[in-house]
Amino acid sequence: MKITILYDNNCRPGFKASWGFSCLVETDKNTIIFDTGWDGNILLHNLGLANVQLEKIDGVVLSHAHWDHIGGLNHILPLMRKPKVLLLKSFSQNLKQELRTKTEVLEVKDPQMIVDGVWTTGELGNQIKEQSLVVEIPEMEGEVPGKVLITGCAHPDLKSIIKTAQNVGKGDLKALIGGLHDSRELGMMGKFELLVPCHCTQRKDEIRSKYLNSYEKCAAGDVFKFGEID
Repeated sequence: MKITILYDNNCRPGFKASWGFSCLVETDKNTIIFDTGWDGNILLHNLGLANVQLEKIDGVVLSHAHWDHIGGLNHILPLMRKPKVLLLKSFSQNLKQELRTKTEVLEVKDPQMIVDGVWTTGELGNQIKEQSLVVEIPEMEGEVPGKVLITGCAHPDLKSIIKTAQNVGKGDLKALIGGLHDSRELGMMGKFELLVPCHCTQRKDEIRSKYLNSYEKCAAGDVFKFGEID
């Protein structure tokens, strides 16, 4: 399984940076884009540099309705083969109706499996509702099954996100990748073997100093691999 950062405030050489978040999740059976940043031209540039074939994308998952997570969607949909767009039931009716003129839309309320090995936490939070992704790491002989938690901004408290993520899919949470906004729940991050705070995370320095052995920087163009990769 492989996760590629497509859009972030920071970038690798050749890639472009901008405020927002997007990543590509590749399993042995499916390929999903999680969020789309805000500038579709930057997203397309980074997709090209990462050699992503948009026509092979199975679906797009939108964490929440903020512009810096859905803005690039209009640029990539025409280049894809009618992918499913998975969004929250609480998204505006106007947006859902507009998207339905272009592709299939699936509304999410509760935790559920999207495709084999990939789950959504469902709609969490009160003021700002958001979903996160939970991706199972391919099982390897002699190792305990694990999961990767991917967040857009973690507007709901990290405690509720982690609790929900623990209860879907197989295995323990091994990695946390994505935006963490202003989360002060740093103690809860000790359970992760890999911590990749992205985008809107306001306490990156604190997280890095507290978890030096598990912390990794986040930038568009970064690739994180889990399990055996063909």
